[in-house]
Amino acid sequence: MEAHNVKKTHFIYWASGIVSICGIIFEVLFGALGSYILGDGVKQYTLTISLFLTGMGIGASISEKVMKNLIITFVWIELMVALIGGFSSFTMFGMTAFAPDGTDALFLYLITFTIGALTGLELPILIRKANEIGEELNRSTARVLFSDYAGGLIGGLLFAFYLRPQMGMVKSAFFVACINLIVAVIILYLFRSDIKRFEIHMSAALVIGCLLIAGLFFGEEMAFSFEQKLYKDPIIHMEESAYQKIVLTKEQGDTRLFLNGSLQFSSSDEYRYHETLVHPTVSLAESPKNALVLGGGDGIAVKELLKYKQLQVITLVDLDPAITKLAKTNYHLLQLNQGALSDERAHVQNQDAFEFLEESKDMYDVIIVDLPDPNNESLNKLYTKEFYSLVRNHLSPDGVAMIQATSPVFATDVYWTINETVAATGMHTENFHVDIPSFGNWGFVMASRKRIDLTEINIEADTKFLTKEVLRSMTVFGKDEDREIVNTEGEIISLKPNTLIDPHLIQKYESAWQHY
Repeated sequence: MEAHNVKKTHFIYWASGIVSICGIIFEVLFGALGSYILGDGVKQYTLTISLFLTGMGIGASISEKVMKNLIITFVWIELMVALIGGFSSFTMFGMTAFAPDGTDALFLYLITFTIGALTGLELPILIRKANEIGEELNRSTARVLFSDYAGGLIGGLLFAFYLRPQMGMVKSAFFVACINLIVAVIILYLFRSDIKRFEIHMSAALVIGCLLIAGLFFGEEMAFSFEQKLYKDPIIHMEESAYQKIVLTKEQGDTRLFLNGSLQFSSSDEYRYHETLVHPTVSLAESPKNALVLGGGDGIAVKELLKYKQLQVITLVDLDPAITKLAKTNYHLLQLNQGALSDERAHVQNQDAFEFLEESKDMYDVIIVDLPDPNNESLNKLYTKEFYSLVRNHLSPDGVAMIQATSPVFATDVYWTINETVAATGMHTENFHVDIPSFGNWGFVMASRKRIDLTEINIEADTKFLTKEVLRSMTVFGKDEDREIVNTEGEIISLKPNTLIDPHLIQKYESAWQHY
């Protein structure tokens, strides 16, 4: 081949790898968008992968009909991927804020399928063009596919470890779209002698480039205003960590923390939640010295534990270092946790709670399980018999654990399934629920290796809400929130423990909360 043709062929191989990186980033970006805005990460990633691959298949099939003008067809495919993909996250947040319910999901699925179809069109065209230039078909196919698959790995790693945590979903989309645009422009320039009306195509690319650059610099700020409409109060802090989206809002003295859009606490009534979580547990434990908090990276549960001078060591295990850092440095959180995580008795471990319990050799007199609700696969494992067995194994013989267990009113069978799962480990359980204005009626499961005698509980710490008498009233459940779950035929449903092999709690949770 001529030197110029060799140069063109080599760039085709590079282009196939680059567009593959962009394609896989868009694919996982759409899954992350669906998980954050629509909920149920497993479902959204499954739909995203399925729709994207189906689109790729259809795109590859359509490519059979593209036999002429291969380069200009490829260029316009890249320009369309850049324009549609670049504005995807920005538009998704706008639709969530302004469009009717359900249209945001339809939009996301349509965009996913469209980008998948355009991606499926790309590779066969590149292979055909490499062959047309003079490369043997089997060699051009192998090299383009190698570049494509290798690019897929790089794209996934880039999104997980750099783009999402450093740039967020809106900027990431515009940034990746700019790369697609650059590939289109370079291909356009390299093959300019073969292209009619070169100036028109280049002008279109420059217009799209101006739109993408504007989006890269100003899109996130506008999307922030869209996202603000998802929250009742003004946003005072927002960041995208490696694990979740963290949002703090504040209005008229009420500070609220949201993780991936789900409310974690309101400063106006968090004491009702945290006092119920902590004080009965410490009171019932015999001579408590060591306490373990799983979750609760905001530090408020630790603040309540620090009221007990007999507790010598309080270990907090939270997966996300961004949360515990925020709890140590953010003025609004420090007002709530009173600097608890900087106390000499508090020891912070940023680790998965399941892995921590598997690796730790320590025993604890008090274990507080303050984890987010089981709304995805990674959280579901922290609500399984296997996980609660680990909790039991780290609980001292006279120790007590308290587990937040969602709402027995809104998700009755979820609450009692959690209780059934804890009891399946051989621990004794006791049930509580409390009205929290910002949450509604919320449930807790107390667990111990010994029988639980509530008459032994005395609330001696300084509290705003909880008393011994109030605690006893929390053990009474109404007919619509008690453990007898009845189906539409009037038959009592027997609940079974949630396990890693049979994670049925996720489906129960989705079904229970879909109307709230």
